[in-house]
Amino acid sequence: MLDENTALSIDRVLDTSGLQCPLPILKAKAELARMQAGSVLQVIATDRHAPIDFRVFCDRGGHEFLQLEESSEHLKMLIRKAG
Repeated sequence: MLDENTALSIDRVLDTSGLQCPLPILKAKAELARMQAGSVLQVIATDRHAPIDFRVFCDRGGHEFLQLEESSEHLKMLIRKAG
């Protein structure tokens, strides 16, 4: 995880708002497959269980779960592609 003072470049944004598991994970997996190793994907979600699912997804896939930002409307997660 990043500390709050770390600046990070986001390479792609994936909006999965309104989708429930497993669709956000499946869409993120497809998006990451098109990205270069080390690239950062921002996933926007409304499913409150998404952070748990994405942490497991990252652990299993070797990706790095960098950051979670929560608001009343949505969640924003940053994931660095393995490689």
